[in-house]
Amino acid sequence: MAKYRVALTRDFLKSTGQVAMGDIGLSGLANSDAISVEFFDNHFPEVTPEQIAGLDALISLAPRISAETLSGADSKLCVIARFGVGYDMVDVKALTERGVMLTITPDGVRRPMASGIVGFILALSLNMFSKFKVLREGRWNDRIDVKSIGLTGRVLGSIGLGNIGLEIFRLMKPFDMIYFGRDPYVRAEDVADLGIRMVDLETLMRDCDFVCVNCPLNAETRGMIGERELAWMKPSAYLINTSRGPIVDQTALYRMLKNQRIGGAALDVFEKEPLPADDPLLQLDNVLLTPHSLCWTDECFLKMGQSAVESVLAVLKGEVPKRVVNEEVLSHPGLIRKLEANRARWHAHIQGS
Repeated sequence: MAKYRVALTRDFLKSTGQVAMGDIGLSGLANSDAISVEFFDNHFPEVTPEQIAGLDALISLAPRISAETLSGADSKLCVIARFGVGYDMVDVKALTERGVMLTITPDGVRRPMASGIVGFILALSLNMFSKFKVLREGRWNDRIDVKSIGLTGRVLGSIGLGNIGLEIFRLMKPFDMIYFGRDPYVRAEDVADLGIRMVDLETLMRDCDFVCVNCPLNAETRGMIGERELAWMKPSAYLINTSRGPIVDQTALYRMLKNQRIGGAALDVFEKEPLPADDPLLQLDNVLLTPHSLCWTDECFLKMGQSAVESVLAVLKGEVPKRVVNEEVLSHPGLIRKLEANRARWHAHIQGS
């Protein structure tokens, strides 16, 4: 019986051929002699039809997956398991039309990402960047001029109350802050146990000392935080964006930071990535910047990999995996046929082993 073919995009690997992230849980696939696992030979910004041809499943990191990509997919392709939670690089509609599921790995990202955001909040409140600068420049006697703020009684707000947004509030509980949330898909009673007050966007921007962006990038959220919204913020407030760069107008944010209209910002994502070496944000002293890697820990990589592998294994056994993004595909006749065929293949393998 032909083996199930599972591939991973090339950007998982270093130039040496080693997995860049260490252990990403691939042993769950390697333990079955019914499955062959391979990495793409090349990395392109968009997966090509030739790369996806003949696959039963794909685990994808960063490249785009378009309708053109899927033109090369065989009728047996069941799932693209996205390694992460964002999927703005994937044409979900095209996947659904082809009877292909898209899964994500929120359980692996939740704690590492929330921990990173907490790190940003603490670094901003303690003014760590300025303190390091004073020390590095040999201005020891100026240290009293570098002020920090306490967190007790300050207002922490999250635009988006999904897995990561809620986890931030859980982790920040010991700091005795006030919690504000804005999410049109979450009811106040759903978050009452965490002490989160649901407010509109303007109230959150005006009243919060720390504004965290934790919503997905889509037509509704693209450019949601522009010059008007940033102008609502307190002069002492901080903006933290770890979601997607285009949600925030980066040019407007730069002007606000340069003119010290807000206290500062911490960014892990940008409108254009990689961030150009001459980007003016890099010249500012009131912004912390990381290269879209804030949550990249060994824990995060392993849990995301294990989650993606679980999705693939479920599909190969003819089952519906957890965390399917395009749930409407589950009634697609083509997908139903593929899952039935996989179930029969898997049972034949078990009986023959």
